[in-house]
Amino acid sequence: MLSPTQPILTPPRVPLVDPRTGLIDRAWYLFFLSLNRAVTGVIDESGVTFSAESTIASVEAELQALAQFAETLPPVVALPAPDALADCCSGLESQIAELQKQVEGLQMAPPPRQFAASRYGSFYDTTTQTATVINTATAITFNTTDLSNGVFIGSPTSRIVVDSEGIYNFDTSFQLDKTAGGTGEFYFWFRLNGVDVPDSASQIRIQGNNAEIFSSLNYFFDLKANDYVELMFSVSDLTVEIAAFAAAAPVPGIPSIILTVSNNIGGFQ
Repeated sequence: MLSPTQPILTPPRVPLVDPRTGLIDRAWYLFFLSLNRAVTGVIDESGVTFSAESTIASVEAELQALAQFAETLPPVVALPAPDALADCCSGLESQIAELQKQVEGLQMAPPPRQFAASRYGSFYDTTTQTATVINTATAITFNTTDLSNGVFIGSPTSRIVVDSEGIYNFDTSFQLDKTAGGTGEFYFWFRLNGVDVPDSASQIRIQGNNAEIFSSLNYFFDLKANDYVELMFSVSDLTVEIAAFAAAAPVPGIPSIILTVSNNIGGFQ
């Protein structure tokens, strides 16, 4: 039991080290300062000299009680060291910078190029086509579609229509015949949307009865959607015709006209 004249030095109920500064807490500093004064026999303002032994015993008792109290407290969560925090922040900054570069790269990259769907058509006619008047423009007609995607026979059936803009290749072949003697000329050319295409004509001279001639040619067109192309012909003699022949084994039928159209020559659109 301490006498009334002995100082009672109660240890602070706070952590010894201030977690904010990493230094000894101020309350503990004052406690140890008072303890030092008590142990060395410091006289207080009343002039009373304290007993070091009794003060130490009192302090030991208080420290033991403090230790028992500390065991009931939850553990103190240690804050990471400043260097560890700096390393962590530096790592996050690097990741953010890398993500920013990737976003900027995506913004600057051109959009992916897509290949335009091919447009094509294959057409022919199984009838013999003749002119009714010499030296008069006559349109070649088609009565059969073999393949078609975006290119089709229009109305009238001499029109070949496209549904998409592009550069198209018109590749045609035809079978000519003359049903009587003598000489006759056959002229062939293209029309675009009802207008003759300049410098697109060809001339074939055919002579003699049953003088069959096969001919072919192709032409490029830069077309818009819903444009149409026609194949035109004219003869100087009505015995000149575009002839079709029925199948005769082992030969299949011979159409009077065959036309294939494709636009895949344009590549990427």
